[in-house]
Amino acid sequence: MSGTKAAAVIGLGVGAMLITNVGDPLDSVGSGYPTTWSQTAGWVGAPERAVLCIVAGVFLLMLSWLYRLLFCPLELLRSPDDVGYIAEDGRTRAQAANEVRRRRKVGDLPPVYPNGWYRVLDSHLLERGQVKNVTVLGQQVAVFRGQDGKAYVLDAYCPHLGANLAVGGRVLESCLECPFHGWQFRGSDGKCVKIPYAEKVPEFAKVRAWPSCEVNRQILVWFHCDGEEPQWTVPELQEITTGGWVYRGRTEHFINAHIQEIPENAADLAHLAHLHTPGIVSGVDLRYTNSKTWEFIRHDWKAQWEPESEPNKHCSQMLVKHKITVFGCHWSLLDVHVVARQVGPGVVFLLFNHSFLGRGVIMHCVTPVEPLLQCVSHTIFYQSNIPPVVPNFILTAERIQFERDVMIWNNKKYISKPLLVKEDSAIQKHRRWFSQFYSENSPRLKFRRDTLDF
Repeated sequence: MSGTKAAAVIGLGVGAMLITNVGDPLDSVGSGYPTTWSQTAGWVGAPERAVLCIVAGVFLLMLSWLYRLLFCPLELLRSPDDVGYIAEDGRTRAQAANEVRRRRKVGDLPPVYPNGWYRVLDSHLLERGQVKNVTVLGQQVAVFRGQDGKAYVLDAYCPHLGANLAVGGRVLESCLECPFHGWQFRGSDGKCVKIPYAEKVPEFAKVRAWPSCEVNRQILVWFHCDGEEPQWTVPELQEITTGGWVYRGRTEHFINAHIQEIPENAADLAHLAHLHTPGIVSGVDLRYTNSKTWEFIRHDWKAQWEPESEPNKHCSQMLVKHKITVFGCHWSLLDVHVVARQVGPGVVFLLFNHSFLGRGVIMHCVTPVEPLLQCVSHTIFYQSNIPPVVPNFILTAERIQFERDVMIWNNKKYISKPLLVKEDSAIQKHRRWFSQFYSENSPRLKFRRDTLDF
């Protein structure tokens, strides 16, 4: 957006210079005729110069758009009210969203926070010596990068008098200093190592340090309701680590649903043929995706989902074969085979391998913000020698198809005992697989008056 504004300002500036440009004052000397004010001010030919101003502005806008398309990562961050709600009768999208949230029946839900790894930030969003306040799993956490370059995650609230360490806190070496009284907490274990005005630091003075890791250019935290140590690791993609695949953009959405409903789509094979067959040009509003205007473009899907066995029982795979038909003709050049490998409840690797379009991965991460609010990010890494326009197109297509699901998730009810036919058997199989991420003490959603608590 800043590039677009800059181009517009430059274009208007050029046009203004052209309009107000005064001719050589000597032109009127020696002619023997007095000049009018409008001639002196350079208003002769003003309409032509105005047209030239507009053309210059449009041209620069097009150059800016083309530059972003060819050379810049695609970044699209949606707010919780942007997608999936229908605003009618003069209501805003925010009003429509709030009304749906109040009135929707949520159903008999599983525990709201499964055990596993969750993304909190992309690595490039946290510079050395920087601290950020993030909400994850219903908790406020302070994510900071020490001067040693390592990322740390601590509970945000100081145990002294409750100040938020991430709001005004300062990074000192590998510690985070409280902005209220200057207490310093070590990132590795959360222990307080210094109180500026005290002779001794109490042994019990500490904040919770979340188990965390930084892999595939993302910072993740481990959650377990019983405080158990991580039970598996997130695989590292060497192509990302070595720089063979580079960052090409990300999208971010907030979804009002239970976390289990999002990965369950991988096993809901029937919805692909119904929800995702209309071409991406028909948009994301489900009231219009089946418009006859765009029915000449169709997506065809073949997919299967299976859990993996020991020692990777926390993983599953979805194999997808996708092709496009235009006026009934198959465009084999755009055939894409995708391997979607889920690792735990919150991380999915969408691996692309195409003979013409190249290779890459979309990191699909689901992180609970609150019990029924999920932050879903899609971060794409692609071959460095492939022009950005290719991963930009792939990420855009993924975003459109995903937002169709968002409209379903934001308005649906979770049914614990769904009415299934034999062709839906993978859904029940997926629920049994996903149940391994719950423990006896996993937090559940409880209702209290008009508020939600857990």
